[in-house]
Amino acid sequence: MRMKLLPALLLALAPMLVHGEDLMDAYRQAVANDPVLATADAQRLLVAEGVPVARAALLPQLSAGLALNQIHSTGSTQTTDGSGNIVQTGGGGHVRGRSLVGNFSQPIVDLSAIASLRAAHAAEDAQEQTYQAALQNLYVRVAGAYFNVLVAQDMLAIDRAYEDAYKQEFEQTSSRFKNGLSMEADVNQSKALYLYIKAQRISAQDGVKDARRALQQITGKPVGELKKLRDDLPMQPPQPDSEQAWVDAALKTNPTVLAARYAVTSDEHRVGAARAGHLPTLVAGVGYNKFGQWSNTMPGTGAYGPATTTVGLTLNVPLFSGGLTHARVKQALYQRDADQGVLETRRRQAARDAANYFNLVVDGIEQVASARDSVDAAQKTVASMRAGYTIGTQSLTNVVFAIQYLASMQSEYTVVRHQFVLNKLLLKQAAGTIDMRDLQAVNGLLQ
Repeated sequence: MRMKLLPALLLALAPMLVHGEDLMDAYRQAVANDPVLATADAQRLLVAEGVPVARAALLPQLSAGLALNQIHSTGSTQTTDGSGNIVQTGGGGHVRGRSLVGNFSQPIVDLSAIASLRAAHAAEDAQEQTYQAALQNLYVRVAGAYFNVLVAQDMLAIDRAYEDAYKQEFEQTSSRFKNGLSMEADVNQSKALYLYIKAQRISAQDGVKDARRALQQITGKPVGELKKLRDDLPMQPPQPDSEQAWVDAALKTNPTVLAARYAVTSDEHRVGAARAGHLPTLVAGVGYNKFGQWSNTMPGTGAYGPATTTVGLTLNVPLFSGGLTHARVKQALYQRDADQGVLETRRRQAARDAANYFNLVVDGIEQVASARDSVDAAQKTVASMRAGYTIGTQSLTNVVFAIQYLASMQSEYTVVRHQFVLNKLLLKQAAGTIDMRDLQAVNGLLQ
């Protein structure tokens, strides 16, 4: 059943019924411009680079170097070969030397580096889930900000309509007072109420402006005319219609829970990496060295010596590092314990949110229906009270109370119907299953 509105309220709402932006337009703008999502994306890419950084410690290392030096002397000089043996002496002058060095190494056994790579992979998975949580939260933030604009506009329309209603009451009471049909107290009361609702209308105008700015804060674009939520909303319960099913889903697929779980896995690998600091490492290496020397006091004597190549294995056995390794192990353990606490906190929050929003959606069906029926009953009461006041069987106080009650019910109705739709999105967000199709389904409810 459609909600019946006062003619004045219909006139106030009419300008908003034209074609305008919809929810998907706002979402596309938000994806392109929302700084919160952009920050989460940058953080995801930042953490992902930790994988190649950690992997580099297990890959071959190759380096080359060329050294040039010149030694000046005012006395006698001695020319040496690459092994340091004296091969020539002479007077003052300078000696030039060149050294070409190349080194290649490949870790064979480094359990700490292996554990660090595994930790980096788990950290990447955790940050990916954090990004997914930010993306899912964007669906809800855009829908919530969009609906806040619609609710604020409805509130303003209601206040405008009842400002007109109170103004009419004030004018009618003033006319009746002039004709001796009402008391001066009625005139003062109707005037006070008219000025009060006028002040409320001004406040509601500011509320609309702020709600539009809040949506613009997410989308980065000025907000135009928005499509409104239609009256005939589908009022189906959640599927599956089981609170425990939604709680179980939240514990399994909520991205904030998954991110915390991956963070604990990363911490466990970092504990292993820290403990591996007590273990030996084995590295295979190849070295190349070629040295030459020339003296300006003995021309023709300089030349490169024979190149040397070294191939071997280096075993490094840590014995004592001043307690550094032990402290790193304790740090890693404390970090793991802290993140386990975060994981449990997020599990409990996800379970609570899933149960709460499930009940809100289920109870919201009856709540929306009751609010709609209350509006219908309040409209009839206002009409009856006004007719009674005209013939003198009802007081102005009763008329005013009826108008206030109708305004309250219409405000309640617009809030609960928008919140019902938003709660369905929040339920899916708690379960970690919200996606673009859910936002498109909500967008289909706009007109």
